[in-house]
Amino acid sequence: MEERIPCFEEGLLVNFFLCVEPDGLSGSGRSVPEWNSSPFGEDHGRIESSFAHGASNHCRRHKKLENRKKAMKRIAVLGSTGSIGRSSLDVIGSLPDEFRVSCLSAQKSVSLLHEQIERFHPSCVVVADRRAAAELRSRLASSSHHGTTMVLDGESALTEVVQRDDIDQVIVALVGFLGLQPTIAALRAGKTVALANKETLVVGGELITRLLRETGGTLLPIDSEHSAILQCFAGESRESIANLILTASGGPFLRTPTHLLSRVTSEQALQHPNWSMGRKITIDSATLMNKGLEVIEAHYLFGFPAERIQVVIHPQSIVHSMVEFIDGSIKAQLGLPDMKIPIQYALTYPARTHSRFRRLDFTTLPPMTFERPDLEKFRCLALAYEALRAGGTMPAVLNAANEVAVELFLDGAIRFTDIPAIIESALAAHDSVPADGLETLIAVDRETRQAVREEYTVHH
Repeated sequence: MEERIPCFEEGLLVNFFLCVEPDGLSGSGRSVPEWNSSPFGEDHGRIESSFAHGASNHCRRHKKLENRKKAMKRIAVLGSTGSIGRSSLDVIGSLPDEFRVSCLSAQKSVSLLHEQIERFHPSCVVVADRRAAAELRSRLASSSHHGTTMVLDGESALTEVVQRDDIDQVIVALVGFLGLQPTIAALRAGKTVALANKETLVVGGELITRLLRETGGTLLPIDSEHSAILQCFAGESRESIANLILTASGGPFLRTPTHLLSRVTSEQALQHPNWSMGRKITIDSATLMNKGLEVIEAHYLFGFPAERIQVVIHPQSIVHSMVEFIDGSIKAQLGLPDMKIPIQYALTYPARTHSRFRRLDFTTLPPMTFERPDLEKFRCLALAYEALRAGGTMPAVLNAANEVAVELFLDGAIRFTDIPAIIESALAAHDSVPADGLETLIAVDRETRQAVREEYTVHH
């Protein structure tokens, strides 16, 4: 007997066709137990995150998904000139029989985008900066791609291209709040979204989960921590999970005395010890705000409350995250600090495909260490937990204030230690309301940014 029920299987929340255990095997004839404490209600929709209760319970849906993978998948990469975007194209380029690039987007990196067009031949590209778009059109006019690659401009074009019929999956690798509206548009169009933009769920988690229930869209995480949790969920039941454990490198200032943090420069903060990332996320890693945003993201992806999402410092960045079970066992996903593996897993999910990228060699690893985060020293992580517990529009305020503060720090206008102070002030000044619509989130984001900039102007 087959029954359509909301459940979890290997990660993202989705309605899977699962086989109900017949009487005599389980003694009850019940289907896989539902995740009753999930914030998504009785009909979870499709943030894909599920737990299999034995191979017999997910075999049919698994086969359907695997069969779907056999056809060449058409991919849009939003933010293709950034760190995640470039790694995504490396993965796609390594599997030419499985994936084709249909669309690329960039803010204004014309030279690199032109190189990507020459390599992947997308049918369209979006350039947010209109002057840069004009320059790209001029370059393409004198190249072999004249007339074959359409160039759109403006940020609003991002929400248009993700709805195209020649796109099956959208990789959202945009920075900050910019990723929210294209993600919503892609899900409404029934596309599979591979999300590397954590701010989308931080700001619009309640909106996105409701949209997934309504549309049946599919959302997969690219962040290495959430991909690790997704992989650890395979073959497990909801009732067996005790806690999620996210790992954090601790950033460049893990061993820096607290009293010296006010003196650090943006150049020092941009020197991450393990990962090569964009400027904004690298500063977030230095403040541990990045981990705070991931805690909120994990809440919306997997349905766990704040008190069951833990953070541990792991300076070597080999264990990407862990799942603790009620019997005391712990599953961990390990790998080199390279985003290509979680990107490939999101593209091939639920199957795995051979990769040509670097492998982990245990015989050459340094000792691995773990410790508790210092929430006084790294106040941003504590603020993220507070915003998550408060709910409503508080996470949107947290994100907007952080984005402005990071921008000011990178411009040399404030000190490193001013970042958490600015965020805390913005949260204290905000009266939270339900995050029940895109217009509300856009307004809160705009008002918070304006208030932070005005306060900075007054005090400086």
